[in-house]
Amino acid sequence: MQRWTAWGTRPEQGADAEGVGRTMVEILAVKTGRLGYEMRRAIEAARAEALFASVLQSSESPAPDQVRRAVATTLQRLRIRGCAAQVAGEFGDHPDTAVARMTWALATIRTVYPAPSTTPTHTPRPLALVG
Repeated sequence: MQRWTAWGTRPEQGADAEGVGRTMVEILAVKTGRLGYEMRRAIEAARAEALFASVLQSSESPAPDQVRRAVATTLQRLRIRGCAAQVAGEFGDHPDTAVARMTWALATIRTVYPAPSTTPTHTPRPLALVG
């Protein structure tokens, strides 16, 4: 009689040094979760740089759809490297105002493009199936 966990492994299979079995799905979830976080941060930075380089002003209190449109338009016009170059130039020429503008850009991007929830919708429970 073989026993299987809910993750599709037998309890005696795939035990690591601590004796806890991990499936490839679990390993990949951990690895891609980290990669996913880094990718989200890179996308957030690119959007903030695009908003920084756009014509929108914080004093206008732009609506979310205006922000999305400005980010898309600026990225199409300057591309990621062009946005980064413009940000770098502004930080070199006007560091005092550039800090305030980037602070606004990041806060606005985080509001308009909220990060997806990282909490699981359900917690899998290990089950022993008799087979």
